[in-house]
Amino acid sequence: MATVRLNQKHRALVRSVPASYKRAIARFFGTGPTDIALAKVQHQAYIDALRQAGVEVHCLEADDNHPDCIFVEDQAVVVDGHMLLPTPGAPSRVAEQPPIADFLMSALEGIQTCNMGGDARMDGGDIVRLGDLFFVGRSSRTNDLGIASLRSLLDFFDYELRIIDIPPQALHLTSICSTPTDDIILAPEGYLDADAFGILPVGCEVIWMPAEETYGCNTIGLPNGTVLIAEGYPTVKATLEQRGLTTVELDMSEIRAADGSLTCCSIFY
Repeated sequence: MATVRLNQKHRALVRSVPASYKRAIARFFGTGPTDIALAKVQHQAYIDALRQAGVEVHCLEADDNHPDCIFVEDQAVVVDGHMLLPTPGAPSRVAEQPPIADFLMSALEGIQTCNMGGDARMDGGDIVRLGDLFFVGRSSRTNDLGIASLRSLLDFFDYELRIIDIPPQALHLTSICSTPTDDIILAPEGYLDADAFGILPVGCEVIWMPAEETYGCNTIGLPNGTVLIAEGYPTVKATLEQRGLTTVELDMSEIRAADGSLTCCSIFY
């Protein structure tokens, strides 16, 4: 989940790989999952890496009626004791949300919760946070009404929200960028204009990666200086390590096959 600061990443919610996973949506960079057993091994390695970095992980049972249910990031937006429950952009994924919402409301006593209504649509994967600055992707899954709902939440905290139009070849904003630390945005060349993120706070920067390492730009930074990265992206790995960060590479092949990335598979709360 890309809506919490680095020092807030102590607990994460994930969800197991369903038996129906081969039917997961794959319309962008994925070609469709083919090996459920391998997907489960990769998902467990992901969980293990979070735990080894000191994160407390809770895993919900899979729902075989929903092939995409492991991608929990899209179902809830947690920001500083408040939670927005978006209406996902893919109609087949709407019913994935209730057990996720129920768990988070139970785990976060006193959390303030709001829902989207009407024609508002949003996937949590379209949101990236850099300190008190938020970016939202206007994409095939997130529309202007959904963005307006997010803006209402962020206005409560007096946080700034900037809109980025997602190119048609990309699924989400987090498909093409991430914040491995609270002052770095990692993004690929060729997808966004050089000034897409605008003027950043002092000390923050966008680091542009080669286009062939686009998938590798999705990372998870953790409080202990570890960054989880997808296996096979040497420029991403070298760039982060040059900044004193410790990288942990994970095989994401069967997750990628369903248009999924590292951040897709967890909600930090």
